[in-house]
Amino acid sequence: MPRENSLDESETRSLTPDLDEQETPNIEAGSPTYSRAPEHNGHPLDLARVMSAQSKKSLHSRLSRAHPSAATHPTKASGWPHLPPKDRFRAVVRKVMSLHRGATLLSAANVGAEPGIDPRRPAVDAAYRHIQQDSEIEIVDYSAVRSTSRRMGNAEFVEFMNVGSGAPPPREAWVKVRWINIGGVSWDVIKALAIKYQLHPLALEDVFHGHSGNRSKADYYSKHLFLRVLCHELLPEDASDGPPSFTDAPRSSSPEPIREFTPEYDEKEDSEDIIKNGGVPSPIASLRKRQTLGRTPILPTTRGDVAPPYSKTAAPRLSILAAKDANLRAQSTARKEDEAAVRTLKKGSRVDVAVSPMYFFLFRDGTVISIRPTPNLDLTLPIAARLKSRDTVLRKSADPSLLVHSLLDLIVDKAIQVIDQYHVKIHKFERQILLQPNMGTVRELHILSGDLILHKRTLDPIKTMIYALRRYDVDRCAALIDSSDPANENVKVVGFMSHKAKIYLADAYDHMEYILTSLDMFAGIADNLINYSFNVASYEMNEVMRKLTIVTIIFLPLTVLTGYFGMNFVNMWSLRRSDLFFWELALPILVLVVPVALMADLKKMWHYIQKRRNIRAV
Repeated sequence: MPRENSLDESETRSLTPDLDEQETPNIEAGSPTYSRAPEHNGHPLDLARVMSAQSKKSLHSRLSRAHPSAATHPTKASGWPHLPPKDRFRAVVRKVMSLHRGATLLSAANVGAEPGIDPRRPAVDAAYRHIQQDSEIEIVDYSAVRSTSRRMGNAEFVEFMNVGSGAPPPREAWVKVRWINIGGVSWDVIKALAIKYQLHPLALEDVFHGHSGNRSKADYYSKHLFLRVLCHELLPEDASDGPPSFTDAPRSSSPEPIREFTPEYDEKEDSEDIIKNGGVPSPIASLRKRQTLGRTPILPTTRGDVAPPYSKTAAPRLSILAAKDANLRAQSTARKEDEAAVRTLKKGSRVDVAVSPMYFFLFRDGTVISIRPTPNLDLTLPIAARLKSRDTVLRKSADPSLLVHSLLDLIVDKAIQVIDQYHVKIHKFERQILLQPNMGTVRELHILSGDLILHKRTLDPIKTMIYALRRYDVDRCAALIDSSDPANENVKVVGFMSHKAKIYLADAYDHMEYILTSLDMFAGIADNLINYSFNVASYEMNEVMRKLTIVTIIFLPLTVLTGYFGMNFVNMWSLRRSDLFFWELALPILVLVVPVALMADLKKMWHYIQKRRNIRAV
């Protein structure tokens, strides 16, 4: 994410082109920025030399001498109004893209800058405004006697927030709890919400940089309680693996920059334009020329402006940033391709579970905000239905912390459905293994065992978070009060969770205990079934070798006798008699060797017969 830059004054002035300092027409803030670097006698100028120029006047004079056409055909001071509307729009778009891309590049260098997302800062607003999504928003106001709900879109919600005013939107006197339920994360919606309710920057950073690998947690702030919970849902057979996160980048990174196409400056096009106008450049051609001849900013307008790190004609710092950015993008693409390949290989052999984060903000004035990246409110429909009925505990209590518990309990119930599906799956595999072990079932057990380990890693923090909400709620609220201030000496510490909510959280904690113990049990059964399959395969191999050994032992004396009587001798005393003499020797030996070789099997058979007799006798 973008950070506050700790650059000196000279560097700050050169971060973006200053239109007032350039000798260009009187153009508004949306003037176009072209990607081609200024040239001197047909060769690109050294960007580092341009940045270190002491005065723009001397730089402009050198460029003017290199391009006499700029001095021969001066542009009128009112060049911008003469531009066609289409060119004006393109100019504004290029300017915004240049600022956004430059902020994205410089954000990677400020690793130790101030964390968090503050929507009031212009740099943050420029970096995140491209996150746009058609969100579904529902606002439910209720008390023990009345309940109202209304749905809005992005524009209507921003208008309802009325960012220009100071306080949050007013509520009627009968309203005890206001629930703002948002499906789909869009910058305009979250920005209006953060400004009106003073959401903490660190909590907003978790919202925009959260993905399915983050742990569930509870953060206490002076204005509100923030919860981040991973929701596990069963997916239909024809569904994907769940909603993607905004970014898989670490905490100090920014979202992906805008990737629209930016046209480059073309001298040939300007030359043709001058010829068409009878040797006089048009306003757009003069504007392009002056933008090219003006002072070049540090931040590039396209990727082509940044030379490789080994180039001596570009700024080293900027080149390194661009190279790192390209390397990170390549690694991210390769990682996503590997993940897609693994999902394809596992398809059909696993329980399809969507793991997506859900965020909650609990305020002391009775306001509850829930945010989910999926642009729909299907998950929270049961809670909305309960709020419409007067005989529910949720309506009778009119407790905002109990509403948070209901949402947490809903997530726990979804996880129980996942566990039940794994229970069915593990029973199916156990039956197949006990009937006839095969490597196909072992492969599916291996995939299931890995998924169980991953789910335990994501579900275990939910249990820890629920326990902390019950046990350490007041203690963490007390830690927010500055005890060194004499004014806070007699302040009563009040937690965010009520006593009734803590009682109901104990039930959710028991359910999480059941879920985690079931995961451990299923993982143990899967490992035992895998080991049993390999043990059976090893046992069968040993049995085959044992049978081959017995056959070899039985026929070894016969082989010796056959070899003896098959020898070619002229005079052999045994051949004076008939071939009956061979069988007179072979059969007694066979009768003696077979019982000795099968002695262990005969004993097992005898014990088995004895057991069957005892069972029948009972």
